Amino acid sequence: MNRIQRRHFGKALLAAPVIPVAAEQQARQRASGLPPLTINDAKVITTSGGGRYRWVFLKLITSEPGLYGIGSANNNYQTEAVITALEKHLIPWLIGKDPSRIEDLWNSANYRTYWRYGPVNNNVLSAMDMALWDIKGKRAGMPVYELLGGKVRDAVPCYDHRGGRDKEEAVAGVQKSMAEGWRYIRVQYGEGGYGGGGFYPAGKGERPEGGYSGLAFDEDMYVSTIPAVFEYVRSKVGFEPKLCHDVHSHLSGINAVELARRLNPVQLFFLEDVLAPEQIDWYRNIRKVCATPQAVGEVFSHPYETLPLVTERLIDFTRCRVAAIGGVTAAKKLANLCEPFGVKTAFQEGGENDPVNQIAAYHVDISSPAFGIQEENHFPPVVHEMIPGCGQIRRGYLYGSDKPGLGLDIDEKLAAKYPLRTDVPRGGAYRTDRALDGSVVRP
Repeated sequence: MNRIQRRHFGKALLAAPVIPVAAEQQARQRASGLPPLTINDAKVITTSGGGRYRWVFLKLITSEPGLYGIGSANNNYQTEAVITALEKHLIPWLIGKDPSRIEDLWNSANYRTYWRYGPVNNNVLSAMDMALWDIKGKRAGMPVYELLGGKVRDAVPCYDHRGGRDKEEAVAGVQKSMAEGWRYIRVQYGEGGYGGGGFYPAGKGERPEGGYSGLAFDEDMYVSTIPAVFEYVRSKVGFEPKLCHDVHSHLSGINAVELARRLNPVQLFFLEDVLAPEQIDWYRNIRKVCATPQAVGEVFSHPYETLPLVTERLIDFTRCRVAAIGGVTAAKKLANLCEPFGVKTAFQEGGENDPVNQIAAYHVDISSPAFGIQEENHFPPVVHEMIPGCGQIRRGYLYGSDKPGLGLDIDEKLAAKYPLRTDVPRGGAYRTDRALDGSVVRP
């Protein structure tokens, strides 16, 4: 370009009209073929689900008639705190914002509280995030998994739950699951639920005078009992079923290492939460002595708890709950982190969890090469009526509805017929186990 051409070009630039920011935004919207969109209203929907659930959902209502999104803020133990955080803090801040800007809203909502990554705030983030993805999918006329890259598998494999008060009952449970088409089966054992096989009965064992008299957990008993149970189960059912076991963080470091070592011959699909989050450095020791696969993270809330375990390849499965880590956005990022390190996802979606959270995990699972397995969760018929389009599990596989967005809805009138119960024991606190001396055992 010569001097004269440059002079004319400069004059043309100066003469060009300045496009206001609002007009620029409108131009982008016209180019996309969609009118501007805002969040006009929001509501918190709570329900017992016709049982003992403590479910909290967020409904975001947009400026486009009939367009709204649903998200889960599932927290069974601090339910009222989550409800208040949604109603008093998130919703007033969210009204008027553009729901298409999911990544921006996620980050803004995370930093809005200044202290971030706490469990309650993560529940709030998750509800918002799922609802935003639901809106985006509905507006695009696509299931959320299509927006995440599309299916990489035909359905989502899940694992079943079985238990037994003795070895024969454990075998019978596994055989029943196999007959129903389950390939992956988690096996728990004995009295007391989690930690079963490691409890002294109430009133038994040497205890302090006048002290705790209930079921008492003993690490050494547990480490001796569980490997023998799985050896017996394998001797009866063989190695075709892929078996799992959940320790629920009950063991200290050296006992966790020893349990993992003793279970190596039975070839578990994974050993879940053998250590508490406070003791994760011990996973390095486990890797040195055995190849028992490790699934970790059910009670994690901060992403940097998981980061070193994944990048150092100290675990095999990330075991987070989608509603506990920040929703679809956070779960997809976690799956993307896991993929190059050969770690798989195994999202925790059982127990008191809800269908919205389950299906949010499904959309990440079915679109991610880093998927490993998902926990099953069956809901009673009233829940399927209350939340039409919720996932269906058939012969060990979870199927979504393939409708746009998350693919489900909530019948608010039916949900209101089953309000949250107010007679929750101990304010809804999680029940902790204790040792013979009365001290708390970490869950």
